[in-house]
Parts: sequence; C-alpha cells; structure tokens
Amino acid sequence: MWWLLAAAWCVLLPASIHSYKQGSITNPEAYMNISQIISYWGYPYEKYDVVTEDGYILGTYRIPHGKGCSRKTDSGYDVWLGNSRGNTWSRKHLRLSPKSPQYWAFSLDEMAKYDLPATINLILEKSGQKQLFYVGHSQGTTIAFIAFSTNPELAKKIKVFFALAPVATVKYTRSPMKKLTALSRQAVKVLFGDKMFSSHTLLEQFLATKVCNHKMFYLMCSNFMFSLSGFDRQNLNMSRLDVYLAQSQAGTSVQNMLHWAQAVNSGRLQAFDWGNANQNMMHFNQLTPPVYNITKMRVPTAMWSGGQDVVADAKDTKNLLPKVANLIYYKEIPHYNHLDFYLGQDAPWEIYQDLIRMMEEYSQN
Repeated sequence: MWWLLAAAWCVLLPASIHSYKQGSITNPEAYMNISQIISYWGYPYEKYDVVTEDGYILGTYRIPHGKGCSRKTDSGYDVWLGNSRGNTWSRKHLRLSPKSPQYWAFSLDEMAKYDLPATINLILEKSGQKQLFYVGHSQGTTIAFIAFSTNPELAKKIKVFFALAPVATVKYTRSPMKKLTALSRQAVKVLFGDKMFSSHTLLEQFLATKVCNHKMFYLMCSNFMFSLSGFDRQNLNMSRLDVYLAQSQAGTSVQNMLHWAQAVNSGRLQAFDWGNANQNMMHFNQLTPPVYNITKMRVPTAMWSGGQDVVADAKDTKNLLPKVANLIYYKEIPHYNHLDFYLGQDAPWEIYQDLIRMMEEYSQN
C-alpha cells in the first residue's frame, strides 16, 4: 500500500513544493537504530547478542537504570527489549547466510521454542534474578502462549505475563493481510519468494521521512496505518508519524506469513504444517502438526484488548479468555486499535499505570 502514498506524492508535488519546504520537520529518531533512540532520550543502554540453540543471533537491548548516572530507576525496573529471528535487529546466524532459503525456514514455532527461552535465560543470567515480568504485544503474545504452555520450566521463570492485543487464534481477524489466505502456498512463494517478507525499503524510508513528516500528508499516512490496525485517529500523535512508519516493517520470513495464513484458515493455534506427512513426521513425530493447548499454561496473566482492533478481533479474544487458566486481570478498551497499546497517547492511563501496579504487587510476593 506504500505505492499509493508514492503516487499521491507525485500528483501533489507541483502544487505543494513551496509549503513542503517551509513546513516539513523530520524527527531525528526516524533515522536512528535502537541504541541511538534509547540514548537520544537520555537513557543508558547495553546491547547483547543472544545465540539460540539452533544458531540464530538475536539482538537484545537493555535499559539498566534511569536517566543520568544514578542507579535508581524511573519506576524501579531493569528493562530488556528482545527481538525475534529475521527482523532488522536479529538477522545473523552462526552458520547460515540470510541470503539462503535455509536461514528463513522458520515461523512462530522456532521463535517460541528457541528465541524466547534463549532471551529469557540471558536476561536472568545477566540480571541475577530468578524470575522476570514478560510484556508482549500481538505476535509477542502468541510466541509466549506457545512457549509457556509447552515449556513448563520456562513458564516457572515468569512472574506475570502481560499480554497487549493478545493473539492466539485469528479466525475472525479483519486485517488486510487476511487476503494471503486466499492464495495457495505455491502462489505466495511465486509472489514473495521463500526468504524474507516485508523488509523495510529505501522507498518506505523516503516516504516516512520526506512525505509523512508534513502536515499535508498526515491524514493519508495515518490512514495507511489505520487500514492495517483499525482506526483511532484521535489517539495518535501525528507529529511523530515519520518515526512510526520509518521504524516499522522490521521483516520476518515468508514461512512465518504462511503460518499465519494457516492459522486464519484453521481457526486454531497450531504448529506449522510443512506440507506433507513426511516433513511433519520429521519435525513433530506425527503426521499432522500439533495443536497448542493454552489451557496448560499456568503463568499469571493480565490481558488488554481493543474494541477497534482489526488484527486481534474481539471474537477471537472472547474465545481466548476462558482458556487462560490463571487470568488475573482483563480489560477491553473500546476505542483501541492494534497499535494503540504502544502508540496511543492515553496508553499510560489506560494500560501502563495498572501494569506497573501489578508489577509492584507481584514483586512483593
């Protein structure tokens, strides 16, 4: 859909070039990496490379304490930012090249089986803690649901699982990405190949920093975001659209997108179907991919969902709720779309104050 913005920019360029030069301001974070953004806002950072059991190298970032030299933190927490294999910040491997299809032969299964345990274990090792709080959004919750329900030892290392826009099943999703489900696996691979899906491009960077930084294009650029996530225009800081769009589309594998298409069609949270019985037998020791049983997860879980979320639809959330055995808190926010959980201007009041309160309560246990 970015090409629509490019076309509109070309059409409107002659009439708007003067006002564009006078009125455009690009936020510096639009050009920064994770470390630079953390430093820009005055926080210290540490970067670690997490090596998974199957050789993927994941960039993991730590904000150990608050601003300045004091070890006293702003809210009392040591913050770690994890990344899944294949995205912009985690695109290395001990043996495989990202240019090879073998590198991209992964999906949710591997992120849950290898990435999350490796990241959690590194955090506990470096921090000296026995447990941590896990905050996930969207696919970050999906990986956690899988990992915490299939790996009891890992689950014991989590004090509370905070799930923002939780996604287990996507039977009722209304995301435009649902159109992929109408295509065969062969057609998807013809269109997108068998490696990376949706990497950030130079054109997208140009549009984010040279078009969407201008008030004239706020409506058009925000509508692009809302078409993918659901509408909540009043809750988005339009002056930072360039940052949001420049830092999005971190990339994943085509196989991961096929896994999501499979989930839409099946209506279940199930391991990736490798396409034939022999492959499934090799990966799972059974002819069909196993279904993940969320009811086995015993981690205390708090969830927030959005009434305008087209990705994590309310019907899927309703089906998820009774399966979460240790649900300690749930809140639906009627006006929230899929991005409001981290971009919404009212997120500190709608979500974060309660999230921190629960952290404080469980820290004392």
